[in-house]
Amino acid sequence: MGDGGGQGRQGRNRPGGSARALSEAYDTALLDLDGVVYAGGEAIPHAVDALGSARAGGMHLAYVTNNALRTPDAVAAHLTELGVPAEAGDVITSAQAVARLIADEVPPGSRVLVIGGEGLRVALRERGLEPVESADEEGLAAVVQGYGGPELPWGRLVEAGYAVARGVPWYASNTDLTIPGPRGIGPGNGAAVEVVRIATGGLVEPKVAGKPLPPMHRETVLRTGAERPLVVGDRLDTDIEGAFNGGVDSLLVLTGVTDVAQLLSAVPEHRPTYVAADLRGLLVGQPEVTEADGGFVCEGWTASVSGGALVLDGEGDALDGVRALCGAAWSDAGPGACGLDAAKALRRLGW
Repeated sequence: MGDGGGQGRQGRNRPGGSARALSEAYDTALLDLDGVVYAGGEAIPHAVDALGSARAGGMHLAYVTNNALRTPDAVAAHLTELGVPAEAGDVITSAQAVARLIADEVPPGSRVLVIGGEGLRVALRERGLEPVESADEEGLAAVVQGYGGPELPWGRLVEAGYAVARGVPWYASNTDLTIPGPRGIGPGNGAAVEVVRIATGGLVEPKVAGKPLPPMHRETVLRTGAERPLVVGDRLDTDIEGAFNGGVDSLLVLTGVTDVAQLLSAVPEHRPTYVAADLRGLLVGQPEVTEADGGFVCEGWTASVSGGALVLDGEGDALDGVRALCGAAWSDAGPGACGLDAAKALRRLGW
């Protein structure tokens, strides 16, 4: 744990603090990729330099992604090209997690209908399974869906629908409904899973391996050996909830799909230990958020609740104001999502 460690599976009522830089307080950063390290294939501002400094200081960097499209070799090569040296062993994908899950439940050498990209095929072969393309293959043991990119043919979803309708066991690498790209937020693997669910009458649910579910956490621990991990992500419902489910601390960076308004309304399992604008947050400590006089204080800011709205007073770094607002919103919300009006407070911070 960091100096301001997490509150475990009970959830948080305020962000944590750490006197030490997070790269010193934790031995391994379990980094999401899309929306954290890169977006649309291009490095997010400050990511390359921040990761280089964290690595130079002794932090182990591992890349944990729900995107099952590419192989670990391809992901590592892309990271290295961006200026973030990585090897295939540093990359853990939901394709690997779902392949292990399937291999644990079907006979060795079984045929598996693949709806997805090369990353999924490679992961299945690694587990001794045979990827196939048709629902009519004899002895089909499973059907698995993983993100196949924007060029995924509609016919692949049709094949999945035929197999699932016949009762073939159904698996999904992940169910993220969206994925960030160079032109904005696009449909993710979860959207493709929904197509198959609708086509088969909504009576069957796939077994899912990716974040935030246990198979992905298990795969990550097995492959990294992390003792004091810090999950770093941009999504509340995958990265942060996955950390919550695994009982480890997390850092939310505001470079991907989550905005500050969503952060303030987060339910307990979606509340990160720490918040940063980008990956430079790994290189510094985190200020404490304290409760005083009915409000929450972070550095020069005080946040409170009045008349169903969040109220912010003070001055200083905008992110410290966000942290104070989190304390006020999360404490007021209790076990449910915050329904407070945050618009005026966020405008004051420039959000």
